[in-house]
Amino acid sequence: MATIVGGFVLPHSPIMFTAPDALGAERRAKVDGYFRTVATRLRELAVDTVVIAGADHYLIFGPGCLPQYLIGIGEAKGPIDRIPGLEDVAVLTDPALAAHIRQEGSDAGFDWAVARTLPVDHSIMIPHQLCVRPAGALATVPVYLAAGVEPYLGKQRAYDLGRSVGRAIASFAPQRRVAVIGSGGISHWVGLPQMGKVNQEFDQMVLDHVAHGRADALIAMPDDEQVALAGNGSLELRNFLFAMGVTGARSGSVIGYEPAPEWVTGLGFAELHVSN
Repeated sequence: MATIVGGFVLPHSPIMFTAPDALGAERRAKVDGYFRTVATRLRELAVDTVVIAGADHYLIFGPGCLPQYLIGIGEAKGPIDRIPGLEDVAVLTDPALAAHIRQEGSDAGFDWAVARTLPVDHSIMIPHQLCVRPAGALATVPVYLAAGVEPYLGKQRAYDLGRSVGRAIASFAPQRRVAVIGSGGISHWVGLPQMGKVNQEFDQMVLDHVAHGRADALIAMPDDEQVALAGNGSLELRNFLFAMGVTGARSGSVIGYEPAPEWVTGLGFAELHVSN
């Protein structure tokens, strides 16, 4: 049987590749260390497959098709957005588990959009390159939530979708050790005059809610108030909620935090403790 053994939330700022020296050597080393910690934990947990939840940035689907949530059940490759230092590679996927998640979700009232071939963007490929590949020959199930562009997936729905994925994984007969990564956030303003601003107080509040398993507090934040406090990019917290739902996390451990206006975001990392 498949087992959920771990979960993580982490950022995916592409500017860490386009302006790698902007933080300075000491702060950059701290951030690199946080990514390495996730990779190390994936190895220690003997993970076989990682479900990565990212967000489209008008790079994959465009205005002609904006799925609320989508799962890749076949081949995946990326990044579709060519970023210096972010390698263009085929992603080792787990089609059997992905198809099972889709079917179980459909049976439970979650109508997944499906991609048999998926060109993924940096929200998948940054955690893939910095965490999944260094951990070994791990497979990936790529998931996209409407967390980057309107219309956004509801926060409660994002969490409930994660819970359904957790149940689907637990019902998968073949042996798998599965982890989930929620990729995004925390505070950042995308394409707005405030771009480059970071709200450290908001970011620390989010990480505190994650560490104490308070998904309800994150869900309760109205989007308009959240955008005013932490920018439109903070709405990617839907990916955090998805990961919290998959793991059923009632607690977590903050791995690290670095406010990085140079990379236009607050960089937050945490491990989710799996609730059995």
